[in-house]
Amino acid sequence: MVELKSEAALAAMRESGRVVATALAAVERAAGVGVSLLELDGAAREVLREAGATSPFLGYRPSFAPVPFPAVICASVNDAVVHGIPTRYRLRDGDLVSIDCGAVLDGWTGDAAVSFTVGTPRPEDLRLIDTTRRALEAGIAAAVAGHRTGDIAHAVGTVARTARYGLLEGFGGHGIGRRMHEDPHLPNEGRPGRGFPLKPGLVLAIEPMLIAGGTDTHTTDPDGWTLRTTDGTRAAHIEHTVAITPDGPRIVTLP
Repeated sequence: MVELKSEAALAAMRESGRVVATALAAVERAAGVGVSLLELDGAAREVLREAGATSPFLGYRPSFAPVPFPAVICASVNDAVVHGIPTRYRLRDGDLVSIDCGAVLDGWTGDAAVSFTVGTPRPEDLRLIDTTRRALEAGIAAAVAGHRTGDIAHAVGTVARTARYGLLEGFGGHGIGRRMHEDPHLPNEGRPGRGFPLKPGLVLAIEPMLIAGGTDTHTTDPDGWTLRTTDGTRAAHIEHTVAITPDGPRIVTLP
């Protein structure tokens, strides 16, 4: 069931979105060569604690997962695309890191992700991250009342495919509100004019997941969560929570 949010609900989601943005900024500041993924998770936990927010990730267990998710961020490094579990792994010079974070505040959820490099960046990683960001921006620009989810999917997919990148098969964005995952599903590739109609009050998490090698397939780590590229190339994941309004798209998860 799709729920259209009131202006009061959108205002509340904006506050949870601020918490997410603050947490992601804290994680990126903390990241550096020699810093562990568990330390990054700790930085996000501190932001949530100070804001009086909780994590929709911590303890989350969908049907595919062998165990509940044990952290407040997903930390995916290099060929890990999404859902990476924070571990004692210490970041190395040149690593490409994707961090996904959510927050629940006063019953409303925000969800966003960033990708960045640590230490000396590889030019090809910067290009991948920039293209992923442009794919997200194109998706947001298409998130207007009167369009459909297929218009967002087409915008995201066109940027990715034009750059000859892959898109993580079977994964995409989603509705969001009182729960992290709500209807409708939002693919990262599709046909314009198709899919669920975009109406004011609909809130979507738009999240391109691009794979450098051009493949769409993935493998799953023994932890049951971490998804990796099958060709071993790197991936990037950038996400915002976006509300459809009469005045155009409203990004909920900005600082």
